[in-house]
Amino acid sequence: MNDIQQVAERVADNVEQVIIGKRRAVDLLLVALLCRGHVLLEDVPGVGKTVLAKSIARSIGATFKRIQFTPDLLPSDVTGVSIFNQQTSQFEFRPGPVIAQIVLADEINRATPKTQSSLLESMEERQITVDGITHPLPNPFIVLATQNPIEYEGTFPLPEAQLDRFLLRIHLGYPEKAQELQILDSQRQQHPLETLTQVISVENLLTMQQQIKDVYVDDAIKDYIVSITIATRHHDDVYLGASPRGSLALFRTVQAAAALQGRDYVIPDDVKLLAEPVLGHRLIINPAARIRNVQAPQVIDDVLGAVPVPGGRPSRRNDREVVGAR
Repeated sequence: MNDIQQVAERVADNVEQVIIGKRRAVDLLLVALLCRGHVLLEDVPGVGKTVLAKSIARSIGATFKRIQFTPDLLPSDVTGVSIFNQQTSQFEFRPGPVIAQIVLADEINRATPKTQSSLLESMEERQITVDGITHPLPNPFIVLATQNPIEYEGTFPLPEAQLDRFLLRIHLGYPEKAQELQILDSQRQQHPLETLTQVISVENLLTMQQQIKDVYVDDAIKDYIVSITIATRHHDDVYLGASPRGSLALFRTVQAAAALQGRDYVIPDDVKLLAEPVLGHRLIINPAARIRNVQAPQVIDDVLGAVPVPGGRPSRRNDREVVGAR
């Protein structure tokens, strides 16, 4: 696993030439790459969501396509269309921009639900069907979608079925003052993205995607993962909790997180670290809790405090059983 750690550090260091001071977000994106999972980059405009996606694609040498989602975008503009060729008297498939190894769905919530749904098959089954003919997508295939959570006018919220297909939801946030000054200096002459080089190959990534499956997950950790997921379904502020797909996503991501740390085994801290990015967007907060401004991170924090950690010694605190060492 040391090889995975070293390669991942090279990629992260390369991306940080462009995305300054966001190592946590870069590491989470690397976790998604290792798990062949899709990512929802949700944050305010101007913090580097699109640039982060482009930087990752250039760092691994993957084919990259960008789709600007707008209200007038049609499903065929995403998947492609069959056109009749008069010379051959046959229909020819003209592939859409979704046929690439890394697809940037920019401002995905600005497209209509019909167009958003055109990504469902590709994200889950890594194939598209046009006019009854199925076309496989390249390997790896990863969708990096961005959306602005602040602006609601002219947007269409993603349905729960689509949100559930994203492995992680990542927030970038504003940089610190020193980091923002560094950004100004780095772009004085040209954008650093223009000189960004490839540091690994797609073949390297595919090999690492297979290697992380060998990371050992103890039965106690598996029980911990499932207990957390089940606890989200019974939380008082949650209308709909995480599904078994959430458990599987948390299982895969903690394997990748352990590998990025150079370990061939998972520890409870890996689960705690990834619980919110993996499960937060899968929860539907009930209306009464939304009025009290309860957010998914608060619910995940409550769940982590209530579910006993494997190997920990439970104690009583606030009339609730939690792990005293937490």
